[in-house]
Amino acid sequence: MAVQILVYDDSDVIRESLRTLLFEEPGFEVIAMLANAETVETDISQLKPDVVLMDIDMPEVNGVEAVKRIRKLNPQLPIIMLTVFDDNENIFKAIYAGASGYILKRYVTIEIVAAIHNVLSGGAPMTGTVAKKVLQMLPVAISVEEENQVLTVKEKDILQLLVNGYSYKMIASEISISIDTVRFHIKKIYDKLHVHSSTGAVSKAIKEKLI
Repeated sequence: MAVQILVYDDSDVIRESLRTLLFEEPGFEVIAMLANAETVETDISQLKPDVVLMDIDMPEVNGVEAVKRIRKLNPQLPIIMLTVFDDNENIFKAIYAGASGYILKRYVTIEIVAAIHNVLSGGAPMTGTVAKKVLQMLPVAISVEEENQVLTVKEKDILQLLVNGYSYKMIASEISISIDTVRFHIKKIYDKLHVHSSTGAVSKAIKEKLI
């Protein structure tokens, strides 16, 4: 059975170019070419594509928002972004939203067929310059993640009191804050330590020598 391809792009020229290119490719069938993604949920549910080619810059509903909507319906559907933008912000937004690949339009005629085959095989096709930027972005993303996991001085103090067996009320009295504030800090501690209880927090604090 032919690969069912759904295309979103507000450019008549791009849509016609893709239609011609994909029509000539054996095993591909373009089931619809739409100028906007306003009805993306209905489109996906009714047309049931195997692959979606999605422009980023469209009126009403842009490509990033459309990807987010699709992901609520189908977390696995391959979505390849087609765009003129190769700046870090657009790349990050598209990938974070759940895009499976990212192809620059100026290379679409030479890359899109291979990209579709690639994404159907579980790959993440990207134009070379985009892939390079993604790799350059990774250390920044990792450092931000690590920073988000670091406990503040107050959080360490509260964690120490938890280890010492203090109740929320006792912690509030000890460091002169309200119980609600204690709850707020403890929730942040749980999030950073990836635990769901005071027992889990205490266990991890002792095991990993966090205090």
